[in-house]
Amino acid sequence: MPQRLPAWFRVAATMFAVGWGANQFAAMLLVYRDEDGFSGEAVTALFGAYALGLIPALLVVGPISDRFGRRVVMRPVLVLSVVATIVLIVADDVLWVLLVGRLLAGVASGAAFAPGTAWVKEMSAGRPGGTGARRATLALSAGFGSGPLVAGVVAQWLPAPTVLPYVPHLALMALVCAIAWNAPELPIDRTIGADRRRTEVAHVLRSRPFVLGIVLSAPWVFGSACVSFATIPTFGDLGVAPVAVTGALAGLTLWTGVAVQPLGRRLGDPRRIIAVGLACVAAGLLTGLVLAATGAAWLVLVSAPLLGTAYGLLMVGGLMTIESLAHPADLGTLNGIFYSLTYLGFAAPLLSTLALRTLSPEELMLVGTAVALLTIPVAWVSRARARTRV
Repeated sequence: MPQRLPAWFRVAATMFAVGWGANQFAAMLLVYRDEDGFSGEAVTALFGAYALGLIPALLVVGPISDRFGRRVVMRPVLVLSVVATIVLIVADDVLWVLLVGRLLAGVASGAAFAPGTAWVKEMSAGRPGGTGARRATLALSAGFGSGPLVAGVVAQWLPAPTVLPYVPHLALMALVCAIAWNAPELPIDRTIGADRRRTEVAHVLRSRPFVLGIVLSAPWVFGSACVSFATIPTFGDLGVAPVAVTGALAGLTLWTGVAVQPLGRRLGDPRRIIAVGLACVAAGLLTGLVLAATGAAWLVLVSAPLLGTAYGLLMVGGLMTIESLAHPADLGTLNGIFYSLTYLGFAAPLLSTLALRTLSPEELMLVGTAVALLTIPVAWVSRARARTRV
């Protein structure tokens, strides 16, 4: 049965499942604060521990997959994602065990996303340019959005709110392991010398499309998503079922990133995709400003889709830029660097908390809007040229 599924879909299923496991925790922050009495600092630490494991794994495992192949690194990832969720289940209210679980989830995500994106692109050979990037973004976004949505509903209305929300991920992983364990790889020349590979990667990192089009816009990928469901909702009273609502907001934000994929395809030029994404960041933050000024909590239903659109467009625009610049044998390495830059956006809730000590919510949203708008012309002057072989 798995062999009948398209090869790219079998790889994308892995990214979907690991993304689910990575972000299911977003709906659990209120549970650990309210049920187990964790402080705001402890909850922030749990949220941030994920990135501590993720970014090093992105930078290390991407190059390994370029050298030895995608499947050899993705199989252990499937196991590690399961182990991370089991650790979260058995942790109960022990903070250090929860930190270990989040760290392992981060390592699994970092080890999956860069090789997985490169693998999906490779298995999309023959399709129009950007198809691999869109498929990878769709898989990740769907996983990121589904995890907190399901976990929030389970935690809100079923017993054992620190155990049962994680069980759906274990069931999903059992299915995905059967589908993806023997997913095929395309033969790619991985014998390029180390010196030449470093030269090609360095050439991309110094290029105008990367410096102007990627470095400045990438942190907004997850920065916009995190602000959507972790910062703006704090400006108003969400009312009943806060855990489920938090999970639903995360799901709405990230599933919007899935829904906008056809828009990304129509926009075509990665520069245009990134520019529209940044404009949506500004619109979402301005909506947050109005919410903060009026207390109208229903405006999260406006800000979340706007910031979700920004997330989806910035992700696919960045991945398309990387595809256009990278040698096939370096795609895992460069995807890892790109994802590392996007995950800097996970610091947005912490930076917002610190900034709110001196700024009002309205001022904070205004500053963010100005930064996003000023980034648009800078990103626009980058031009993704065809990759030049060194």
